[in-house]
Amino acid sequence: MSPTSNFKKIVIKTCFRLGLIIFPLGLSAQSYIGQTMDNYAGLHAIAVNPANAYDSPFRTDINLVSVSGFAGSDFISLSFSDLLDSGGEFDFDSDAMRHPSNNNHFFTNVDVLGPSFMFNVGEKQSFGLTTRVRGLFNLNNIDGNLYEQISDGFDIADDFDFDSSELNSTLHAFAEVGITYGREIFRTQDQFIKGGITLKYLQGAGGGFFNSPGLSGSYSSLANNLDTEGTISYGNTPGYESGDFDSGNLAAGFGADIGAVYEYRKRIMDNKVQGTRAQQYKFKLALSITDIGSINYKNSENTIYDASGGVNAAEFEIKDADEVLEDNFPSTTTTGDQKIALPTAFQVMADYYFGSRIYLGMHTGISMHNSAKSNTNTIINTMTIAPRFESKWFSIYSPLGLRQYGDFSWGLGMRVGPLTLGSGSILTNLVSDKSKNADIYVGLKIPFYKSKFN
Repeated sequence: MSPTSNFKKIVIKTCFRLGLIIFPLGLSAQSYIGQTMDNYAGLHAIAVNPANAYDSPFRTDINLVSVSGFAGSDFISLSFSDLLDSGGEFDFDSDAMRHPSNNNHFFTNVDVLGPSFMFNVGEKQSFGLTTRVRGLFNLNNIDGNLYEQISDGFDIADDFDFDSSELNSTLHAFAEVGITYGREIFRTQDQFIKGGITLKYLQGAGGGFFNSPGLSGSYSSLANNLDTEGTISYGNTPGYESGDFDSGNLAAGFGADIGAVYEYRKRIMDNKVQGTRAQQYKFKLALSITDIGSINYKNSENTIYDASGGVNAAEFEIKDADEVLEDNFPSTTTTGDQKIALPTAFQVMADYYFGSRIYLGMHTGISMHNSAKSNTNTIINTMTIAPRFESKWFSIYSPLGLRQYGDFSWGLGMRVGPLTLGSGSILTNLVSDKSKNADIYVGLKIPFYKSKFN
């Protein structure tokens, strides 16, 4: 089989099967849920808002390694308690529940924060240097009935119609090196504003993309025939035909994050905070735009199929989806530049201090890309509220969130000295019998605190 055919198999299987695979693995679109609200989050807070580099409780913060994963789908749900009690015999085909609709979605994000550090320069500015490796996958607007039958090889199926509009999928892996600058912008006795920017140098390892502006049709169980109408296109970046990322085909790009933080520093009559910590605000509001930019891959291959016609559904039992396309529909292949956009998002964070080191934080992440946009990764829209207790060496928080496509989530996380561990969904996953997403994160760093912070 040719390298191109190998890649076609990878992309088609990714689009039609990865959704069922990634969810049970527990890898997951947002990173470090709950932790980034902590005033002691340090480098992790920079990823959400670069203004957090300034006026932190650290002289220097050094990250050794941190890993965050997030995955989910509105197509499939399962009981994690049944999964844990199954002794490895859980059958995802029969034990997981499926929720097919006209436009199902799948999403995955893996984010590794490598060796990184931030430090202060004088009294009004700070710098940071971060390294990250990221993997993103989106499958948007796929007809769930069609997805289910292709996944099962049309083993058991009744007649059905399908109509997928703006069907698209993007799989992308890349690394980034970021330089962050944060500084004080405005200060009075009870008002404070700081701002920051992160400039990123991107190294794209490669990826694949799949889209169809419109794909409709019907299945006849009597004739065991699938009739379709529309076009399907998919492509890949150079050196990714075999599914292996080739370092000789890395592509460069540039990205940026920008943000600002406002604090209302009403005098706090609390000896645990007043006079001993810089974070003596009563209320904080932070705004940022993250992941501005893209990576352009030269000499990328793109194949377009005229998918109008009929297919014997029995072919899906003995062939891969790419082989069915090749054997039944005419295609045109072109080579040229292909740009894959980063998951640009608008981030809003608010924090209220009640006293005795008790805070209530709120975080909202909104994708600035429409899910119908091809060759683009997106975050899922979320709103999270997290009560927390925080101190110099220990913090604990319990995020409660609403997630697009995934309903309600409830998690737990903590920071104990240099170690951080948590999940924005673990409690929901343990008590619910229909979990649609999951996430987990762990991190290890070396903090050097300012002497005035307790």
